[in-house]
Amino acid sequence: MSEHKQGVKRIVIVGGGTAGWMAAAGISKVLGKGLDITLVESEEIGTVGVGEATIPTLMNFHNLLEINEQEFMAETQATFKLGISFDSWRNVKEDYIHSFGVTGIDHWTAGFQHFWHKGVERGLAGDYGDYCLELKAALDNRFAHLPNNGMNYAYHLDAGRYARYLRKLSEAKGVRRIEGKVVSFHQHAANGHVRSIVLASGQEIAGDFFIDCSGFRALLIGEAMGEELEDWSQWLFCDRAIAVQTELVGDAPPLTRSTAHQAGWQWRIPLQHRMGNGIVYGSRYLDDEAARAQLLKNVQGRTLIEPRLIQFKPCQRRQSWRGNVVALGLASGFLEPIESTSIHLIQRSIVRLMQLFPTDAVKQADIDEYNAQCNSEIDHIRDFIILHYHVNNRTDAPFWVDAREMAIPDSLRHRIELFRETGRVFRVPNELFAENSWIQVMLGQGIMPKAHHQTADLMGDEELRGFLGSIKANIDRVVVQLPTHQAYVQRYCGRPDPEARARAA
Repeated sequence: MSEHKQGVKRIVIVGGGTAGWMAAAGISKVLGKGLDITLVESEEIGTVGVGEATIPTLMNFHNLLEINEQEFMAETQATFKLGISFDSWRNVKEDYIHSFGVTGIDHWTAGFQHFWHKGVERGLAGDYGDYCLELKAALDNRFAHLPNNGMNYAYHLDAGRYARYLRKLSEAKGVRRIEGKVVSFHQHAANGHVRSIVLASGQEIAGDFFIDCSGFRALLIGEAMGEELEDWSQWLFCDRAIAVQTELVGDAPPLTRSTAHQAGWQWRIPLQHRMGNGIVYGSRYLDDEAARAQLLKNVQGRTLIEPRLIQFKPCQRRQSWRGNVVALGLASGFLEPIESTSIHLIQRSIVRLMQLFPTDAVKQADIDEYNAQCNSEIDHIRDFIILHYHVNNRTDAPFWVDAREMAIPDSLRHRIELFRETGRVFRVPNELFAENSWIQVMLGQGIMPKAHHQTADLMGDEELRGFLGSIKANIDRVVVQLPTHQAYVQRYCGRPDPEARARAA
């Protein structure tokens, strides 16, 4: 492909929502001087808006934007999140938590899981989660900021309010928003790069570089550039979701709840002013009406909106950057939000784009590097999500039997076999999920290693009992001193919600 020699000065972001306004906020903050940034969105086009749970990496993006946490949380009616409770995933009524942070204390030769494994064999250890501060605090519905970033956390947030909050930051940095629906585009004859977009009003907006945040429509990366999707439905059977908002009942816990059902799973995300709910399922195993009925049967509180059906395909663009177009969010592909990775992938792609930004010209070497990094990251996340389905002991429904019996990627098979045989987990460089995440999910889904590292055998029973006991005691001592999550949120960032007051009136 020939290089696009013209300097990149005019950035056009097609679509708003979380992806569009995160891109606008990041680029205007870091690279904004000398760039003309325009975002085009239409009030007629709704956003999917299910990305309401996040992971701790979002704080890196917020630090880059110099966001005040209390202000952000008040504006988005956010709560804190210490992990995800996976209910009935391994088997019906068998639950576990994938928490943030670390578990226990590692040795340089072997992770903590090896010492814990020996402790289990010797009758000296409790549950693996007993040695993780974030998990124990989540179980007790407690939270506080601790010195030296001693508590790892993320947020539950209102995605619509988050987009509006980022819009304010972006417009303050000079981003121009244009209201309108994009209906077509023009391309350069020489190389196929996008030259301009055309709105329903007839207005034409030219640019040097385009960021496609048009959602599943993928107007530029799909229609204009012809970039194909890689279909992952042979491993991930879910292709539908139904989302609904309900009134908040009781105190908001610092956990996302994910409850498995016969053909997928249901989420529950607590905000300050409401609860986000949804059901994710495979249409081959459950029809839409039955899924809707199951969702509404299992929500708490009065529904605030009509349930919305979302159809998707688990997939990823083979190239998220092609020519002078980069796709973010749903335009680049979709992985179900089982581990709250949607916003993370948007954020990482924005940071990666800023690191490889084509200031002087669009160069193929930059494109290749960007795509290689994106594909490597998404492949590891894909494997992590497949793990939740494939390793299960459920026999109550064909969905789970099929997931257990399916062929899986070799990369995931190796990780599972390595852990099952030796207890070892190795993190791939720049991979999102660290060793502790893989360990918590593999243990939670039912894999108990057959062996542990010999370093653990250097400890006698008394030393091992003391080592494990001191870790647990220190965690228990901290947890009991923490305030409840609800009280802490109210004191730290609570703000009356005008929309809730209007509904009550």
